[in-house]
Amino acid sequence: MQANHTYRPVRVKRLVAVCAALVALFALSAVAYAADVGGIQRTIQIWLHGELTDAVFQVENGSYTLDIPNEDGTTSHRAGGGVAYDNGTERPLTEEELLDELDSPEVEYKDDGTVMVYYHDQSLDITDLFDEDGVCYLQLEEDGHPLYMTVKYQNGYATSTTRYLESWEFNTSTAD
Repeated sequence: MQANHTYRPVRVKRLVAVCAALVALFALSAVAYAADVGGIQRTIQIWLHGELTDAVFQVENGSYTLDIPNEDGTTSHRAGGGVAYDNGTERPLTEEELLDELDSPEVEYKDDGTVMVYYHDQSLDITDLFDEDGVCYLQLEEDGHPLYMTVKYQNGYATSTTRYLESWEFNTSTAD
């Protein structure tokens, strides 16, 4: 009977080793599954409506999704993406290019007719700054340097670090 007691620790050690191997196998397969499904995912800080906000940023094949927590505990979702052309060859946007897109000014048209521009910690009401052609020119600050912005009323905007773009230089409309 004494011999049976010496074999039990060996059996327990084998059982523990087998269980540890199974746990490791399941853990590695879950990590591989998450990597295949999720693409690049991380928490970033972005400027939204003049406030620095934490958001979950996920990139896959030149597109991104952004999950933004709301004050009421819900989550808002944004998405975007695109392609670039290198020497005539189309390629998905990189993570850096997508982050640059998110770091652009944002124009919001509110239900009450107010038009707001948000850029980093700047919030500007531009409602009364549009000319008779529906174009507004404004200068924002970017790290102590000017960022020139041209806004067409409900028809897009363009920015430049060197000059105001004329409304005919971007987002042309064929409707008359």
